[in-house]
Amino acid sequence: MTQPPPPPPQQPPQGGGFGAPQDPPQPPQQPGGFGAPQTPPAQPQPPQPGYGYPQAPQPPQGPPPSGYGYPGPQPGPYGAPATPPPGPPTAAQPNPYGAQTPPYGQPPNPYGQPPGPGYGYQQPTMPMHPQPAPPSGGGRKINAQLVIIVAAVVAIALIVGGGVWYANSGKDDDKTTTASTGGTTGGGDGKGGSGGSSKGTEKVPANPASKVLFQVPMPKVAKDDTVVVEGSWLTDKVYAKSGVAEISGYDLAKGTKAWTVKLPGPVCHASRQMTEDFKTAVVFQPRMPAKDSFEGCTQVAVIDLAAGTKVWQKTAKSGDRDINFDNITISASTVAVGSTSGGAAFDLTTGKALWAPKPTDTCYDAGYGGGAKLVAVRKCGQYGARQLHIQTIDPKSGKVISEYKMAQGIEYASVVSTEPLVVAADVGDAAGDGSGISDFFSIDNKTGKLRTRISAPGDEYAASCEGISRIEDCTGIAVGNDRLYLPTEEHDTTGDYGSTNEIVVFDLATGKLTGQRGDAGDGYNVMPLRMDGGNVIAYKAPPWDKGGQVVSFDGGSFKETKLLENPSDETVRDVETGMSPKYAELLYAQGRLYLSEVFASASSTSRDKYLAVAFGATG
Repeated sequence: MTQPPPPPPQQPPQGGGFGAPQDPPQPPQQPGGFGAPQTPPAQPQPPQPGYGYPQAPQPPQGPPPSGYGYPGPQPGPYGAPATPPPGPPTAAQPNPYGAQTPPYGQPPNPYGQPPGPGYGYQQPTMPMHPQPAPPSGGGRKINAQLVIIVAAVVAIALIVGGGVWYANSGKDDDKTTTASTGGTTGGGDGKGGSGGSSKGTEKVPANPASKVLFQVPMPKVAKDDTVVVEGSWLTDKVYAKSGVAEISGYDLAKGTKAWTVKLPGPVCHASRQMTEDFKTAVVFQPRMPAKDSFEGCTQVAVIDLAAGTKVWQKTAKSGDRDINFDNITISASTVAVGSTSGGAAFDLTTGKALWAPKPTDTCYDAGYGGGAKLVAVRKCGQYGARQLHIQTIDPKSGKVISEYKMAQGIEYASVVSTEPLVVAADVGDAAGDGSGISDFFSIDNKTGKLRTRISAPGDEYAASCEGISRIEDCTGIAVGNDRLYLPTEEHDTTGDYGSTNEIVVFDLATGKLTGQRGDAGDGYNVMPLRMDGGNVIAYKAPPWDKGGQVVSFDGGSFKETKLLENPSDETVRDVETGMSPKYAELLYAQGRLYLSEVFASASSTSRDKYLAVAFGATG
């Protein structure tokens, strides 16, 4: 899960830009932008090892400490790579799925144990397998009556296989979708059966060759300043994107602005979840900060992306101080926010407070994963002796339905999917690459029982939860069909470009590799984006002389179908590769791909002139 090394310095193209838009009049363009090149393109450079092309994305090196509008240090997939790979990629393993050789990337002796029945499979009796236990103290609910009810429920808990199942867990009335929300984490929907393919909604175009639909210019930012512009969503009518202290909706094909919601301060965090009627939630600063100041990420709001309006704006307090939030999500009709001061929740429709931190709490909700279920990562104990409680909770009451206790000493965990429940953690800082992932935990969210634990060494797999303190901020992972889809790290090939990678598949019931594999192709680097029914939607970052691709892998056969292929024009490639899925937001739906930045800053390079870029299939 190492990150690509920074590319060599590059001069911006002279004159032309990204290729002329194909549609009627577009939003105003910046000079040197998407117009046709005025000079012949520079001669291609020979391919180099690394991300599959010499013009690797320029990840932000982090905003300056006094950056305007920046909410303090934010660990996450958008920061600078933690550690560049120590040398060229290793050679590809011959016959990775042969009968006599371990599956691709399998360590010969993980955790000092003999090779198991499948990659990373750990027997449940291992010492590092903590067993579920009853929930910890420290309530969420403001209502004292609920505390009594919860206590009564706990008293009749049924202990099942070391897990905890609470009676009357409630119905699954979720109406939240992740299919068209921001980010690149693929939430699991629990559909499609165990490895079986179910028909997705994405249609295969007659001609997958794409054109540039539109581009959104980068908002003006003062020199040496960096502002967070996190958040992008797709509805049936608009592409919505955060700007500087605002969120705007753009026509899906033309890019004309449909509406703008002004905010008093910059967005800090945006929910990846969205309701069926296109409502989402954000955390933002209460006002525009002065230079060298920070106003705190204290404001929570629900945004109606269909109407282009702000539904409500709220805060929550710890004692007499507003809480500074670093996580926000939606499940059913609840907006949940987490922080180092504890978690809070609001009714999505009315903004009514559902729960908030209590002065008597000995544990706190660091954050939540949303979507099909609501899952809290609850922290107990002091740093260095921490214990994390992974709790599936009722989104309306905060009542604990099930709980799994992780081994003491694990400081951070990220919720990858809530249904099925998958959590990533860096156990004992074993990842060693800053990705935040050494292991995945597949948990039964009805009983709290650990189903299996999957070892995922950082030097073998390219998924990332660098923003692991933000709880729901992983990239390069998809979950569905009761399976976990992961990209491998790049490795050498015998082809013309010299490097590639694959998507491999783990069974969440057994922890074993299924044998399914999706090859990126010579020079490409493939990364899962999300599920489409039982199929996997993935993005292929291109080699140095081609455009990127969006493909679909059948959930059963894993047959690949090309959905989109971007232009290979040099200026188009320059902008596309500057928005790597590791450091930007990628959304794909119905033949259109949208790429956008998560930081806005003043820059002289052509690839940083655009806040967002949209591509669409021509046929």
